[in-house]
Amino acid sequence: MNQPKPLYKGATVGILSTARKISITEIEAAIELLHSWDLKVVLGATIDLEENQFAGDDMTRAVNFQQFIDDDNIDAIWCARGGYGTIRMIDHLDFSRFVQKPKWIIGYSDVTVLHSKGQQLNFETLHATMPINVSKNSSESLESLRKVLFGESLRYSVPEVTYNKKGKTTGELIGGNLSMLYSMTGSDLSLDTTGKILFLEDLDEYLYHVDRMMMNLKQNQYFDGLSGLIVGGMTDMHDNSIPYGKNVHEIILDVTSEYDFPICFDFPAGHLDDNRALIFGKKVELTVDSGVQLDFLLT
Repeated sequence: MNQPKPLYKGATVGILSTARKISITEIEAAIELLHSWDLKVVLGATIDLEENQFAGDDMTRAVNFQQFIDDDNIDAIWCARGGYGTIRMIDHLDFSRFVQKPKWIIGYSDVTVLHSKGQQLNFETLHATMPINVSKNSSESLESLRKVLFGESLRYSVPEVTYNKKGKTTGELIGGNLSMLYSMTGSDLSLDTTGKILFLEDLDEYLYHVDRMMMNLKQNQYFDGLSGLIVGGMTDMHDNSIPYGKNVHEIILDVTSEYDFPICFDFPAGHLDDNRALIFGKKVELTVDSGVQLDFLLT
């Protein structure tokens, strides 16, 4: 998997929205953060733009993203927020220039569409916090983003969770938002999970629907040949008036019960203030024991 070049002091980060509308006021903290790292900032035309829920219409968002891909003076692209809309513009993009000169594409949630595109193109992408969240993020979250952008090593140690399934494995880290992965199954953006370690997170879902989405991934062979599973924030889950009968951890364990890969729950990534950066496409070593270690390998 190919990796974009690290940033350097004086490099330029472009901030735009591929999905929901956002104002410049909402990203001021992110601009200040990048400046504190001695990085320059270019704002996309989609910032402060409004088309109902979206940051401009589909073609406007696509054109803005295309400009940032093709601009050699922009060294990384940071998606301002998620919501919904990236899937509506993805087919309008031409990544031929990106393949020649890749740059970090950064974000999570709805940006899972772009992470899946990165997998298709054989390039690493960065699952990390977005400008809309910076003012609430933990210092660990922001520091992990800085480390990746500047090419520093990354390793995480997190506490054991009762539901964890122990084991040790290696593989390329892939994945993203469960709802987005579910929506892309059967398309050319569907993931090849063979030998990989899959990361999943989600927000504001009903428990029965989590089961539905997990069953969909199972039916699409996402767990056949999978090396490991990392479950991040499953935030603000809901139940019906008639209880589903399992919590989100139990649902995932039930759907994956016939497989023997290790599973880590409650990893600090996703719709959380402590949203640690993950390099998708990077080979990692996952150890799930009395604690959890995730090491991003150099080769």
